[in-house]
Amino acid sequence: MIDIHSHVLPGVDDGAKSEMGSLMMLEAAATEGIHTVVATPHYNRNYTIQRPEVLERVQRLQSLVDERELAVRVLPGQEVRVYAELLADVAAGKVLTVADAGKYLLVEFPFGNIPSYAEKLLADLKVAGMTPIIAHPERNKEIAANPGRLYDFVAKGALTQLTASSIAGFSGQKLQGLSQELIAHHLVHTIATDAHNNSIRSYSLKKAYEEIEKSCGERYTQYFKENARLIIEGKEVVSKQPKPMGNRKKSAFSLFKGK
Repeated sequence: MIDIHSHVLPGVDDGAKSEMGSLMMLEAAATEGIHTVVATPHYNRNYTIQRPEVLERVQRLQSLVDERELAVRVLPGQEVRVYAELLADVAAGKVLTVADAGKYLLVEFPFGNIPSYAEKLLADLKVAGMTPIIAHPERNKEIAANPGRLYDFVAKGALTQLTASSIAGFSGQKLQGLSQELIAHHLVHTIATDAHNNSIRSYSLKKAYEEIEKSCGERYTQYFKENARLIIEGKEVVSKQPKPMGNRKKSAFSLFKGK
């Protein structure tokens, strides 16, 4: 399995606090069957680590992983909080795409709202040759209240990354239910852990895929896994045609019947 969103880089944000903490996280990932982890430290007003330092620190972490003989590859990336000057900072080399492959940029909205400039910014990223991947959309209050907002972004070319713990049920039934609906409406393109440590925010990718296979079928787990591979390789992701959100009281699983 491939995890494209993990706060495993030590001492740079609210994720791993030390190199030992990073190695413990990666041991847990390997035990779960994850062979590739993209280190995606936050890039926002509180955490300002930039591309050159991320590359250097990922190289250092990989050397420690190799010394420990863990069967995990660590790749560089960032989780970027959207802001008006993002495109300029990408051009200036401050911001990393996923796996430094040049095509996909992992972005997040504030949890409470979607900024008014977000639609234009994501469109401008597309024009610049990058595809935005919206991280954990199920945790955004505005999207949770009106999932049609997410449909608008996806219909215009954005991708999304659902949090493994949300679909696994570890973050509560409401988030799990919304996650199921987003998948059923083809508004999710890949699954990742957003792991921060081995306790409160840990790896749960295996459990998430088990839940998806149980409810939606093996083809969906393969779809998400394949997309993760294509993303880190900078190749074109195959997207399902998104469906506008309908009555949220309807069981998400019923949408898979007959498919």
